[in-house]
Amino acid sequence: MGFKSDIEIAQECKKQHITEIAKVAGVAEEYLEQYGNYKAKVDYRLLKDLADKKDGKLILVTAITPTPAGEGKTTTSVGLTDGLRKIGKNAVVALREPSLGPVFGIKGGAAGGGYAQVVPMEDINLHFTGDFHAIGAANNLLAAMLDNHIQQGNALGIDPKQITWKRAVDMNDRQLRHIVNGLGGRMQGVPREDGFDITVASEVMAVLCLASDIPDLKARLGRIIVGYTYGGAPVTAHDLKAEGAMAALLKDALKPNLVQTLEGTPALIHGGPFANIAHGCNSVTATRIALKLGDYAVTEAGFAADLGAEKFLDIKCRMAGLTPSAVVIVATVRALKYHGGVPKADLNNENLEALEAGIPNLLQHVSNIKDVFGLPCVVAINAFPTDTKAELDLVEAKCKELGVNVALSEVWAKGGEGGKALAEEVVRLCEEPNNFHQSYELDLPIEEKLDTICKKIYHADGVALTPNAKKQAKQLEDLGFGGMPICMAKTQYSFSDDPALLGAPKGFTVTVRNLKVSAGAGFIVALTGDIMTMPGLPKSPAAERIDVDENGVISGLF
Repeated sequence: MGFKSDIEIAQECKKQHITEIAKVAGVAEEYLEQYGNYKAKVDYRLLKDLADKKDGKLILVTAITPTPAGEGKTTTSVGLTDGLRKIGKNAVVALREPSLGPVFGIKGGAAGGGYAQVVPMEDINLHFTGDFHAIGAANNLLAAMLDNHIQQGNALGIDPKQITWKRAVDMNDRQLRHIVNGLGGRMQGVPREDGFDITVASEVMAVLCLASDIPDLKARLGRIIVGYTYGGAPVTAHDLKAEGAMAALLKDALKPNLVQTLEGTPALIHGGPFANIAHGCNSVTATRIALKLGDYAVTEAGFAADLGAEKFLDIKCRMAGLTPSAVVIVATVRALKYHGGVPKADLNNENLEALEAGIPNLLQHVSNIKDVFGLPCVVAINAFPTDTKAELDLVEAKCKELGVNVALSEVWAKGGEGGKALAEEVVRLCEEPNNFHQSYELDLPIEEKLDTICKKIYHADGVALTPNAKKQAKQLEDLGFGGMPICMAKTQYSFSDDPALLGAPKGFTVTVRNLKVSAGAGFIVALTGDIMTMPGLPKSPAAERIDVDENGVISGLF
């Protein structure tokens, strides 16, 4: 008997009308803006009106270092929330929106999997409610106003060779990484080098996800630095008088989206900065609303704990004043064997030796969450039919040595029913003492903050800044940006900046080659390795397998 695909399972689900889901969530109709029958935006005024209501417990779902074998972080987040409701708890899940780039590229859809999904999965994976289009439009409006200012006399004295603002499109398109534009004569603009970022890497995305309301959104947009003058002074969106029009494009995109899981659990899906480039978390607004609506709010951070969880805890929680009650670290036996040196083709065979060699990756993430951030955590083993009892017992024994429990998560196959054991453990952890703290202090110099992250989180020997990065660090400190948190742009495939170093590598140094300030978002981006802000499509992109029939039914989305 063949397994049903994710999209087949999602299309068989009998969805409830979004007004029914809003009732379950406790969202009055006055705050609901419907997008058809199964999607709605929730007005951010709800937060102000619920200001006196006690927050629920915040649960962060993160994962081990990703591999081609897959980990299932969103699947676990959804299944855990369904599981919490199965054991009688009022739970809401807050997730990121998928980017079209990965949907049509390598990764395929990103709305969970199996019987732990959010629906309508096709809409969520494609245009959804248009948030990403609005973010791209706001990004490109600023780019157009910048180039127009130069064309119309350049009163601000912007140096075309020091423009840092790129255009954006939500598609993997390597052809647009480096371009020359403004060709064709004096009336067609000023010729210069330019480039595109994928929309999820735009600072506008980060700003939207960290903004608390429209005034804060406008203030943050106004602080965005687009380039520098011939004299080296930063030029902002406010200098170009752009923030009002940008905010007008984003006023609806700022409102979180309400959908449902296959089991009718309320799900808020909003924002989606890339985790290896940006801070990798859904919006502060969606998380705060989830905390007001649920006694338990489950949210995820992008990629592994060294990237997504570190940024969630050091950037998002710091800026928003959030304190998680528990952390779930998702792992699979297959992925751990991959970290132990087993090729992807052989991962279905029992291999305790390789599993033991790969487990240090998991244990290092566990240790970081417990010892660096002071948070209680549980390891969720996302079950595969090929996992053997001996393999599962080995993972459990190794985690217990660190004083961490392991829960088998069978949500892919069984939905909320398969998440009950994990839910029980999470509820227990939420009552444990919580000694949450960030991994570094903001008042440290930039280079010291970088060194702290590399040593404490990646377990590197330290950080090395290229001469260019050293110069940028001094410039940023001189401009008054030294007190900002750091957003590391690093490969997701390794603790190090080398994607080939699997497991828990030692004896390496992380090289930072470029530093730039995201003054609107409020952090400094440190670029390492070959991280690119515009991915490309693979040789056989997922787009080749996606189709739609005469009735409008989509296929091939996972």
